[in-house]
Amino acid sequence: MALLFFGTDPNSGGGNCPAVWVDTDAAQGPELVLQGKFADPATRATCRQDSPPAEDEGIVRIPLSMVEQIRRACDAAEAAGTQL
Repeated sequence: MALLFFGTDPNSGGGNCPAVWVDTDAAQGPELVLQGKFADPATRATCRQDSPPAEDEGIVRIPLSMVEQIRRACDAAEAAGTQL
């Protein structure tokens, strides 16, 4: 597995914080890998109404301060996908 690290929440102040990577070796092409706080039960219930998660899926919260790192990771994933 080749994970490219793009950063953590700049407002977090250290470890154990939201983060974003790109897995360039995923079987179906590049994928984002996100670390964040698990969503609370009310948020999970509301999300399930639109898209019930599979057994191996979860719902996490990512702060808005992560937008720049996620945008960079998305750009890198798209660029890597065109090279497959």
